[in-house]
Amino acid sequence: MQVDLVSLDEVVETCDRLAQQISASDFHPDFIIAIARGGFTPARFLCDFLHVGALAAIRVEHYQAGAKRTEQAEVTIPLAADIRDAQVLIVDDVNDSGDTLKVASSHVAGFSPAQVHTAVLHEKYTTTWCADFRGPELKQWRWLLYPWAVVEDVGQFIREMHPSPQSETQIHQRLHQEYGLKLSPQQLERVLRFM
Repeated sequence: MQVDLVSLDEVVETCDRLAQQISASDFHPDFIIAIARGGFTPARFLCDFLHVGALAAIRVEHYQAGAKRTEQAEVTIPLAADIRDAQVLIVDDVNDSGDTLKVASSHVAGFSPAQVHTAVLHEKYTTTWCADFRGPELKQWRWLLYPWAVVEDVGQFIREMHPSPQSETQIHQRLHQEYGLKLSPQQLERVLRFM
């Protein structure tokens, strides 16, 4: 499986471009809802860039650690905010199948907002539910590894290696061979410390 490590600088730049797209549109959010957990960081950047003070979250589960997918997306932590008549922007990190955005949009619409739009850092060609605002479209499927998921995802990749690697050098080599992934020594040390 091909894994691309996304840097924090790339996240900030993509959020900047998303904020410019949103600002240039007729939609002006006054409430942002992050899809937990991947949407937290981009949602906070968009709050900053778009001067939106109202931020809430919902949790939609579809993927688990290490690219393991559950049967279907579902809201597991519902919205706990009054968004009646609000201009709402739902934010996530990546739009893969579209299932998460579809479920989240339906859930949020049940709270009677004036308008609901969606934004994602990356959108894969495999989606069946496109985001209204999006960063780069990925024309070839690969797993995106964001800074907030390195320990969780790489830890799972390492646990699933058979035979198990016997040293940090072997782990580095196997991550590169099996996932095309190159971690810095500090990143790998952090993964091993917390996994």
